[in-house]
Amino acid sequence: MSRVPSEVAAALVASDACGAAGTPQRQSVSINKLSKRLHRLVGQAIGDFNMIGAGDKVMVCMSGGKDSYALLDILLNLRARAPVDFDIVAVNLDQKQPGFPEHVLPDYLRARGVPFHIEQQDTYSIVKRVVPEGATMCSLCSRLRRGNLYRVASELGATRIALGHHRDDILQTFFLNLFHGGRLKGMPPKLVSDDGRHVVIRPLAYVAERDLQRWADHRAFPIIPCSLCGSQENLERKQIGAMLREWDKRDPGRLESMFRALGNIVPSHLMDRAVFPFTSLRADGVPDPGGDLAFDAEPCTVPGDNPVQWLQEAPGID
Repeated sequence: MSRVPSEVAAALVASDACGAAGTPQRQSVSINKLSKRLHRLVGQAIGDFNMIGAGDKVMVCMSGGKDSYALLDILLNLRARAPVDFDIVAVNLDQKQPGFPEHVLPDYLRARGVPFHIEQQDTYSIVKRVVPEGATMCSLCSRLRRGNLYRVASELGATRIALGHHRDDILQTFFLNLFHGGRLKGMPPKLVSDDGRHVVIRPLAYVAERDLQRWADHRAFPIIPCSLCGSQENLERKQIGAMLREWDKRDPGRLESMFRALGNIVPSHLMDRAVFPFTSLRADGVPDPGGDLAFDAEPCTVPGDNPVQWLQEAPGID
């Protein structure tokens, strides 16, 4: 395997640009820690999944929200310090939403010296015409947006399409699929697009949303609110997000544990016959540390409880 990803990651981890000069000392220390954590986590994700290499042209999809601004901000810093050359182009899909401030992103990108392309497609009218009033618009809007962005990536010669999804987005997607799709499926940090022609990357995969919000506030990004899908209060994703935040409040560290589980899968202890040969499984007399352990008993009892007594007394358990 090429050493390029690890070199890129090392450069990003070492980076501590965009500090908090001119702020009170305590706030400056806090922001510097945040900056280092963001750069370290993005660098780690890039290295772990070999997201960016020498000669790549990375198309950063800009929505005008905090996540895509932060993604571009960190990748620009990486490019300035990386030992390999790669290009960045920012792309925004202007969906012709009423009141959309068309000048905000171009003004920001020109000020940062970032090459950019604004693709104008009236997908807003299509979504409003097709989706019944009160129904969620995300599925159709996402499909139209995705198709346009894939086409633009081909036209620009981009070798990577970078999206601003973060750790919380990945967990929400997992639970959406679990609750409503009956699938153990998340949002991968790197994949080939459904048209088979593009590599899509999510460099913010390890980053918590709360850190991105703090970074956006510190950097004073010119946020553009979404008047289409972002204004829908009946989204299942919003409800699941609220559930995860409540879990994290009641049990700090639970989200981190769940996120680690997505990269620590044990197929033999699930039920998918396509990924584990249950039907042909036979005892061969060879000890297996990953095999069944005490009939799948796990140390998950409530502290202070006697598990045997609990099982004996539990209603409905013989």
